Amino acid sequence: MQYKFVMFMSWVVCHTPYKLVMAAGWILGQLYYLLIKKQRELAVKQMMPALGLSESEARKMVRASFVNLARNVLEILYMPNITPKNFHKYIEIDHLERMTDALAEGHGVVVLTGHIGTWEWLSAAFTMNGLPVTAIAKPQPNMQYTNALNDLRKTINVEIFSRGTSELLAAAKALKKGKILGFLADQDGGPGGAFIPFLGKVAATPQGPAVFACKFNAPVLPAFILRQPNGKHKVVIGEVMRFEDTGDTDKDLFDFTVKMTKIIEDIIRENPTQWLWFQKRWNTPPEQQKLGKHHTVKAQEDAR
Repeated sequence: MQYKFVMFMSWVVCHTPYKLVMAAGWILGQLYYLLIKKQRELAVKQMMPALGLSESEARKMVRASFVNLARNVLEILYMPNITPKNFHKYIEIDHLERMTDALAEGHGVVVLTGHIGTWEWLSAAFTMNGLPVTAIAKPQPNMQYTNALNDLRKTINVEIFSRGTSELLAAAKALKKGKILGFLADQDGGPGGAFIPFLGKVAATPQGPAVFACKFNAPVLPAFILRQPNGKHKVVIGEVMRFEDTGDTDKDLFDFTVKMTKIIEDIIRENPTQWLWFQKRWNTPPEQQKLGKHHTVKAQEDAR
């Protein structure tokens, strides 16, 4: 039932003019901010110390972030309307040559990104340029929603592998075949993550991007899609990053993850209304880290 509802809503959105869809997103975002108290208060609570804002300033920014999120959801439903012929109406890309040059190396490309802007459209920016895109994503709690979301992703030619499952083997094969493999690396990494300062507070951080870059000698490209004041989306592709092997693999993976985390952190600080502030980014306390991770203290000292 949920699957059919999502796909029906996608059909409705796809048959609505884009400007009206965005207007509806503004209204829904305002309602979401007013009605969903738990997520609103968590977002305000986490934003205030992270950005050094007063409560009133944080509430204003959180309200804007809820509008962005509502528009984001509607744009995901709108994805079947995006084609190679019309995507330029919605998306512009800076330094696409960085991606094509990295792919030309033949080791695939690890894309470092996060839940910023309309992140699902980041894949569309590449697939509509004829590039092969895969991504690792966390399944939704409800499998019908997951299936609906994956079917919408298929409309923009993206192959998804479920985080924390045997599908990671298929993700590795995709990278070996020279494809793009995207990681949303701004989620809680659990006890096995690298405990790194993130927006002023130590957070368990996924090391997946570093591990795949290390194992497959793949270049890493930071890439983010940002909503612009004119309503378009701008894809920003950073300079290529490479795993540095000093012989201490644990430390090298940790240090590379620190560098990548700093890039995500900077993007969020520059675009605070485009990130999901209510996500449980700091859900795993440092005392829960698995034994064998010895670099947390150094990261805290370096961040001071």
